[in-house]
Amino acid sequence: MTSDQDAVRDRYANAARRALAGEATGLLSGSERLGAVHYTEESVPETVAATSLGCGNPLAVAGLRPGETVLDLGSGGGLDVLLSARRVGPEGRAIGLDMTDEMLALARRHAAQAGLGNVEFVKGTIEVIPLPDNAVDVVISNCVIALSPDKPAVFAGIARVLRPGGRLGVTDLLAGETLTDAERAAADEECLGGALTADDYRALLHSAGLVNVDIRRTHEVGNKLYSAIIRADKPSG
Repeated sequence: MTSDQDAVRDRYANAARRALAGEATGLLSGSERLGAVHYTEESVPETVAATSLGCGNPLAVAGLRPGETVLDLGSGGGLDVLLSARRVGPEGRAIGLDMTDEMLALARRHAAQAGLGNVEFVKGTIEVIPLPDNAVDVVISNCVIALSPDKPAVFAGIARVLRPGGRLGVTDLLAGETLTDAERAAADEECLGGALTADDYRALLHSAGLVNVDIRRTHEVGNKLYSAIIRADKPSG
């Protein structure tokens, strides 16, 4: 594991420990642009919503259908997995992937409290997804890919585990084209200095073999940092 991954793991493991103890995660610092604010139309238990650390709502763009299998990269406290499980129904499956034992414990607690039987949480990194080829219909993620030190590996893994005709629907952070090295270094204090520009994001998705790439900014979350909706498809043949 790289030093960047260690920093992210430690930061989110500490947040999960606080949540498991019934305390605030300490990550969002009162921000109105991050977290469960993006789930106002969802029925979300307060204890689960309090552990949401994302920059959007990927379920609003993923178009989940009954019977599908969905994978959430960096599933954290499990909010998007639990909501996905409701959408795909008992014939579908929702899988959460996270690299921190503490977040996995928190997510499993939330799943047990929700009484959902079509949910699974697995340990691993988003750079080396521990699932077989062509295993899922949809990949979602919420403000996690930007944290990865090896984004080409993430996108290659997404393309590998998606079934032909499958799709990607994520929210993630983008860097503004005028973000300077000094500003990026400052963002590193929040583990956000690795955010890609829209052009770089698009190029990496195409390099991984994904098509129909659509990237749209939604709102600003920091200095020259933006939340965005990203969609792409895996060719059907």
